[in-house]
Amino acid sequence: MEDLVQRDAADLDRLSDIARSRGLRIAVVESLTSGNLAGTVGAAGEAAEWFAGGVVAYMTDVKEQLLGLEHGTDPCSADCAEQLARGARALFDADLCVSTTGVGGPGPDDGHPPGTVYLGWATRKQVGHRHLRLDGGPEEVLAATVTAAVRMLTTHAAEI
Repeated sequence: MEDLVQRDAADLDRLSDIARSRGLRIAVVESLTSGNLAGTVGAAGEAAEWFAGGVVAYMTDVKEQLLGLEHGTDPCSADCAEQLARGARALFDADLCVSTTGVGGPGPDDGHPPGTVYLGWATRKQVGHRHLRLDGGPEEVLAATVTAAVRMLTTHAAEI
């Protein structure tokens, strides 16, 4: 666990350096991670200079009304992750946004097994996703999701 914390800190330092040097605005949107991603990113060095903010939206109608999720979209899907990232990127006028959605567990939800996670990302020009299959209980799934999302932010920030 200590190695994970050190890796997260290194990724956050790199994200902060990239965002500040390039003048990027970064945002997050969370369904699965309950604000943990925003809390992690917001604690990074000099976050006030580059972290525009985050949205936590669990209910589907909120995702539809606030973030433009298309009615009928499976909330645990690549489409949902991409739509959430695109919607929050626009809401915050950000250069980059990453989203989290999925099933933390301990049991399945709507036919999706626990540990099924989708990360979405959106820049001003591109949108994409990554599908993760994570093991462990809810706490481990959420922690691994936050780590993967921070890495995704860092990777895409470096590409902008």
